[in-house]
Amino acid sequence: MDLEAFLKEWHNDSPTVLVHTSGSTGKPKPMLVEKRRMEASARITCGFLGLKAGDSALLCMSLDYIAGKMMVVRAQTCGLRLITVAPSGHPLETVAEPVDFAAMVPMQVYNSLQVPEERERLKAIKHLIIGGGAIDESMAQELKTFPNAVWSTYGMTETLSHIALRRLSGPETSEWYVPFEGVSLSSTDEGCLVIDAPAVHDGPLITNDIAELSDKGFRILGRKDNVICSGGIKIQMEEVERLLHPYLTVPFMISKRPDEKFGEQVVLLTESMDIEDVKSVCQRVLPKYWQPRCYLHVDALPMTETGKPARYQAQQLCMNH
Repeated sequence: MDLEAFLKEWHNDSPTVLVHTSGSTGKPKPMLVEKRRMEASARITCGFLGLKAGDSALLCMSLDYIAGKMMVVRAQTCGLRLITVAPSGHPLETVAEPVDFAAMVPMQVYNSLQVPEERERLKAIKHLIIGGGAIDESMAQELKTFPNAVWSTYGMTETLSHIALRRLSGPETSEWYVPFEGVSLSSTDEGCLVIDAPAVHDGPLITNDIAELSDKGFRILGRKDNVICSGGIKIQMEEVERLLHPYLTVPFMISKRPDEKFGEQVVLLTESMDIEDVKSVCQRVLPKYWQPRCYLHVDALPMTETGKPARYQAQQLCMNH
């Protein structure tokens, strides 16, 4: 969809807009969302970041999904001046003018960091929000030194992009997401985050994200589907990976497979040829119950098109060994 077509849809008489979910947790599905809720979301974000009429906003994401559409809605609702570039891996390649506000996916940020000129432009953005995928540790370390505000977003299509932000730059850097005003949070018996955000969504929304709640906000530990139940102990794949990342330089991921005795067992897939070396790191770093019972060498780790671990394919690989 191009900008003209979306603006036409935005200004027509219908109270709703058609959006599609991203498909990261299943097949993309169409959804009709109310324009008044999109406007409410836009006001909340702009208010939180202190953006004002006349500030420049960079649209560098596809208008097929909520993240792109919401950038346009923020500009329309709050009087921001929209700078548009075609969605690409290098959104700052041709943008020479100052940018007050931009939203990107981690891949766009990663690519921009690799090119000195683009890196300087990225640093100069007053408010950069990053969503649509995990931000790895080395990128987080690099963004920490940025002079302006960089944020990681938490949300989904159903919440009309984000309902919480986590600071990635400067002294306020934190692993805790701060929910917007009017958003209340709770968790299910399984520990999944439940969002109640009446301004943008009707009724509570139960997510698949296992979260820890505190007075600081919330921290995402991983997805419900990525829990391994081994001998009565629940192990979160992402938590195991987080512990190992500082010590393993080779590409790896944690998966699982059925086990007669324990129900499920932890499996580590790695592109490393030196399995013994990987094993000794795991034995040194991980709690006893989290240690993999099986190590698999693969030529390439299964990944999704957007660069996230393809967990289902990984489990299929584990089952076949």
